[in-house]
This record gives sequence, C-alpha cells and structure tokens, in this order.
Amino acid sequence: MTTTEIKDQLFSIVKVYLPQDVDASAITADSHLMKDLGINSAHLVDIALDVEDAFDIMLDEKDMEAMQTVDAAVTIVKGKV
Repeated sequence: MTTTEIKDQLFSIVKVYLPQDVDASAITADSHLMKDLGINSAHLVDIALDVEDAFDIMLDEKDMEAMQTVDAAVTIVKGKV
C-alpha cells in the first residue's frame, strides 16, 4: 500500500468525524486532529478504531498518543502494514 493510498484512506476516515463547522477541505497532511480540525477526544478513539479496521492493524496506547496529525497517522500505519 502506497503512502498516497494510506493518506487518502485516512482523509476518508477523518472526514466522517469533523465537526459541522469544519469543511473536509481543511484536512491536510499537517492538520492536527484536535487543534486544527476540532475533533474531540471521543472521536479520536473512533478514528483509531476505524484505522485499525481499515488497515487490519492493532494500535497500542503509544501509537494513539502519537497519532496527533494526519502525517503522524500515515507514519504509524506504514510501520504496521
């Protein structure tokens, strides 16, 4: 799986959890999930679960703490796929 494919899949996952006042076009590789995109902590857990399902991987607590930006999530997924 390429970096672009991973990033596209992550964008699709994150888009579902954006608050109503944040447009999907706001998602960039450098977007901080909470600070820039306004995703709350409960939805971060949902995103982590969706990432696990989408990529058939297991995230540990360290991975979830490190998954602050889209790029960080890409790096974590690439390391586990």
